[in-house]
Amino acid sequence: MQAWHVHENGEPSEVMRLEEAERPTPGDGRILLKVRAANINFPDALMCRGQYQVRPAMPFTPGVEICGETEDGRRVIAGSVLPHGGFAEYALADAAAVLPAPDSLDDAEAAALHVGYQTGWFGLHRRARLEAGETLLVHAAAGGVGSAAVQLGKAAGATVIGVVGGPDKAAVARRLGCDTVIDRHSEDVIATVKEVTGGRGADVIYDPVGGTAYTQSTKVVAFEGRIVVVGFASGTIPSAALNHALVKNYAILGLHWGLYNTKNPKLVQHCHEQLTELAARGAVKPLVSERVPLSGAAAAVQRVADGVTTGRVVVLPGAENGAAA
Repeated sequence: MQAWHVHENGEPSEVMRLEEAERPTPGDGRILLKVRAANINFPDALMCRGQYQVRPAMPFTPGVEICGETEDGRRVIAGSVLPHGGFAEYALADAAAVLPAPDSLDDAEAAALHVGYQTGWFGLHRRARLEAGETLLVHAAAGGVGSAAVQLGKAAGATVIGVVGGPDKAAVARRLGCDTVIDRHSEDVIATVKEVTGGRGADVIYDPVGGTAYTQSTKVVAFEGRIVVVGFASGTIPSAALNHALVKNYAILGLHWGLYNTKNPKLVQHCHEQLTELAARGAVKPLVSERVPLSGAAAAVQRVADGVTTGRVVVLPGAENGAAA
């Protein structure tokens, strides 16, 4: 089979190599999947750089999120078991953790429903307890993680403010359903949030960015508001001023979705059922901005790493020219 391998750390476009490889052999508790689609996540880029908390032995194949086909023909979604990731024709997954792919979504959309939407669901519903009528602010609202949170927030009945970088991303955020879109390149985020909320601020803030975005969040979070810390795509991990959280009476909530797979796997299954139902009635639909063939994976991972993409970029190993699947 063909698979992308990382032999050394560096930028994805420089260290990912497409090579011939043996199909991985599943051990106890593992399952071999034919990859139908592999969604690109920011952690894939971080792993290439050696900056992610998970550091698989080299050479490894990135691609942590896939829609695959089992040997008996079932279409499933799963997180890959590294070092045998999804940017290959075949990948390994934990047999106990595979989930049925929703019939309402194609392969690329199904691959993108997994980590980002599960993270959004747990962040907004399990951690922040978002309620209908509340105001949700989403940083990087046009990105893969942010776009999922926007859709889930709207499905929950929240008023959604999306923060983006640039007019193209602003247009995407509006199409996703944001009630207010703020271009951080040309608008004052803090002043605009205060203006559109009548000075009250946002009840829930979803932050996959960190850095300056987190600082802005602390200035616009409402009384009894909740800031959900999802990641640090900016590359800067902020230091929380706990005296500020005390004085303004807000909560800082960390979210590590992967822990639920070991701490409470039944809740992951429940989440998937909720997401499948939302997808079936059209309340959520992953925004797939690019579908690329396997040969284009390294360049696509680099674009995600550089922050120039919107929605999800998905690798289709069975496509010769990026045709939809």
